[in-house]
Parts: sequence; C-alpha cells; structure tokens
Amino acid sequence: MVEDQAQESPSPRKGPNRAQVLRHLRRAQAVAVRAVAMGHHPFGAILVGPDHETVLLEQGNESAVNHAEAVLARSADTNFTPEFLWGCTLYTTVEPCAMCAATQYWANIGRLVYGMDERRLLLLTTSSTENPTLDVPARYIYAHGQKPIEVIGPVPEVEAEIAELHRAFWQGPLAP
Repeated sequence: MVEDQAQESPSPRKGPNRAQVLRHLRRAQAVAVRAVAMGHHPFGAILVGPDHETVLLEQGNESAVNHAEAVLARSADTNFTPEFLWGCTLYTTVEPCAMCAATQYWANIGRLVYGMDERRLLLLTTSSTENPTLDVPARYIYAHGQKPIEVIGPVPEVEAEIAELHRAFWQGPLAP
C-alpha cells in the first residue's frame, strides 16, 4: 500500500545533482559544527524538499537517543504528509545508525544522502562508550523493508572534512 502511495506521489523521483549533494552535505556539516558548539556530538542533518533546493528542517545531535536524523525524521512526520516526504531527501554528515535509518523509513522520507559511512566513524570514535556504533549499514535496513529508499553515500568530496570534525571531537584534547 505504501508503495502505491509513493508511485502516485506528484513528487519526482529524479535525484539531486552533484552540486546540490555537496552544498547540502556542507550545510549538514555546519549543523554538526553548531551541535558541537552546544556541547553535543558532531552530527548534523537537514531535510530538503522535492525541488532539491528548499531546506525544510535542520537538526543537530541532542543526545544518545535523540540523534540528529531521528529527531529530524520525527519532526518531518509531524509537519508533512507521507506523500510529500517520499519526494524529500534527508542529508546527514554520517550514515544513519539502525535507529535513525528505521525512523527515516517509517517517516517515509524517500532518499538518504550521507557524507561518511558508519564504519569510518567507528575508526574515529575508537569504540567510545559515548557512541557505541552499531555495524548495521542503512542500506541493510532499507533492503529489509517494503519501500525502495534511495541511498547516496559516502560522498568522497566531503568525507575528509566530516572525518576531521569527528577526529578532533573524539580524539582531540576535548575528547569525551
């Protein structure tokens, strides 16, 4: 039934171009930098409308259970219809964990773009007790669902700058 809704949606399934991908990932990175300035972990996410230009929501990490992507997806679910969200894209600095990927799935956000993958994050967090990374790729979560969530990532052009923020946070002088 959800697939039928998605196919009937007026939102095009044409994906973003490379310039849009890079611009939006860098904006998500700016949200992550702001999260760090507010005393939170360095994760940022934005929701972009079906036009691939309009930023509808942005969210930094809040806590161990209020990850940027999950909070953003719940807010999107509250404020937009499932049909509209199917044409939207969730941009995030790091590949969503299992909780966040599932929340995106249930919110009906049809596309994910991430800059750095979860396995690289694990190398940078060095198994920090503050970020016990699950080795469950978002693609794995979506492959076990009934909706074809499109996934773009990791994105090499921004991966190094995202990794540097995480390296500085998890391994630097202010490391948790």
